[in-house]
Amino acid sequence: MKKSMYLTALLFAISNLMFAQIGGIEDSVNDVSDTIRSIFPIILGVIFLIGFLFNAGHFFGENADLKKGITRVLVFVLIAGAVVGIFTYLITIVV
Repeated sequence: MKKSMYLTALLFAISNLMFAQIGGIEDSVNDVSDTIRSIFPIILGVIFLIGFLFNAGHFFGENADLKKGITRVLVFVLIAGAVVGIFTYLITIVV
């Protein structure tokens, strides 16, 4: 009987320690998530700017090809939109 009481007390103490650790991890994850949410629009803007600069050669100059330039910009926008959509979905998941 004493062994089962000791075992019960030990399991109860361990479970309380595990719940305390989960709370600390959740706070740090929320801090990292808030930081990423604030930085992500800036990173996305820089990526769009770089993508436009790489594709600007198709719109201007001697070898301007409007169709090729528009196609590349649309593909770039679709890929960036998919990345934003996936990122937004991952942020909305509650930890």
